Amino acid sequence: MTVLAIDTSTSHGSVALLDGTRVLLDEAFTSARNHGCALVPLLQRARELAPRLDVIAIGLGPGSYAGVRIAIATAMGFAMADGARLVGIPSVAAWECGSDHHIAIGDARRDAFYFTKVERGICTEGPLLTDAAGLLASIARLPGWPVLTAEPLALVPHALVAIPRALTLARLAAEGRGICAEGDLDPLYLREPHITLPKPR
Repeated sequence: MTVLAIDTSTSHGSVALLDGTRVLLDEAFTSARNHGCALVPLLQRARELAPRLDVIAIGLGPGSYAGVRIAIATAMGFAMADGARLVGIPSVAAWECGSDHHIAIGDARRDAFYFTKVERGICTEGPLLTDAAGLLASIARLPGWPVLTAEPLALVPHALVAIPRALTLARLAAEGRGICAEGDLDPLYLREPHITLPKPR
């Protein structure tokens, strides 16, 4: 089974290609605002290495809405061309830390944070929104667990900065683990969209 995995949920994107247990491609890139430019050359290489794909796995975040949408749109094109199965896995399940379990946290803006408990590549709790006190309490009840964040977080200064790895997503998809969506994919939404209504005239 050939699996292509893409993660663009942070400024550190990555692409991986797995054929059974053989790693054909495992590349990362940095692109704060324009994931598409860095992503296309890697996908061209993946296509050269694997003319046909069986599964395409996308990291769904939480993270950059635009970045995840770029990955989903690209994957949909590949999936239609190949008849490949399209699956989504939370990006936080693929954060690299050298442990088979970790806590993934992040700033969700507007005085909110997200918390996820990850065990062997599966989100066993979350991602969920919480306030500062709730985040600290959730971390405290899991003493000794590595605490990871995509960006430094002043509230939790001991958290280690980590990034998702597409190769981990590919391996999870190949094993059928951690999949939270299939077919029509959407970025992981942690809250309802914030809509500002126009003032009445």
